[in-house]
Amino acid sequence: MFFIPLFDDNPTGRWPLVTWMLMAICIAIFLYQVAMPERQQLALWLSYGAIPALVTGQVALPPELASLPPFATLVSSVFLHGGWFHLAGNMLFLWIYGDNVEDRMGSFRFLTFYLICGVAASLTHVLISPDDTSPLIGASGAIAGVMAAYLLMFPRAKVRVLMIIIIFIRWIYLPAFVVLGTWLLVQVFAAPSSLGQQGGTAYFAHLGGFVAGLALTPLFKKSGTPLLPKPETPPHWEIEPVPARQVKSEFIQRYQRQRRPMVPNVKRQRPPAKRKNPWERD
Repeated sequence: MFFIPLFDDNPTGRWPLVTWMLMAICIAIFLYQVAMPERQQLALWLSYGAIPALVTGQVALPPELASLPPFATLVSSVFLHGGWFHLAGNMLFLWIYGDNVEDRMGSFRFLTFYLICGVAASLTHVLISPDDTSPLIGASGAIAGVMAAYLLMFPRAKVRVLMIIIIFIRWIYLPAFVVLGTWLLVQVFAAPSSLGQQGGTAYFAHLGGFVAGLALTPLFKKSGTPLLPKPETPPHWEIEPVPARQVKSEFIQRYQRQRRPMVPNVKRQRPPAKRKNPWERD
């Protein structure tokens, strides 16, 4: 059994411009990347990916590939992806959780928070595997920090997930702490298997970004935003399966623009002028 989050039932009060900008940059770079020959793609990853052995000074790139200082690749690597599924998974999670976190932090602070979590994730991978010569790429670590912030600020938000049990498919709502907690447990149990491997999934980078998000959220959230808020009413999560058309309708309602009702343009009428008595003197 496993499930895939699709969207949450947690509307925001502002346009998530930074979230959209980050997604657009990642998608644009990936489309530029896949248009290259395979050899040039590898050169791009070597130039802008975070290579632990390069960051620690144990190896050096050829001059034609050394486009950035090694520590700058801790940031540039966040905007690269290794394949369609890698990109789609990261963008899905950023789409679901990024808008709400940006709403509670503000655009500039959210961007700073995102980049710091990405750097923290890359540094964690470097510290765990300092001799690794494979480039680390992907926004997973930065998005893990966003997920940690979401967990702290919206632990009981309803997340619509696609649950797959062998051959059965169910559309259900689960609380955010279940969805994110399950993801975190997968990373914790899978991380030891990645020790000593060249390449593969950087589970420790995910954990590093998540821990950074937990530590930084109290500093970056807007004042008055509670952490781990208690619900005013007992939460109700729907675990009964629903038809796909209902899920589609919920998705549209979640992300449609909230329009203000149109106020009819009614001209103000002047009160009738008081008729002057013709026999009255000025």
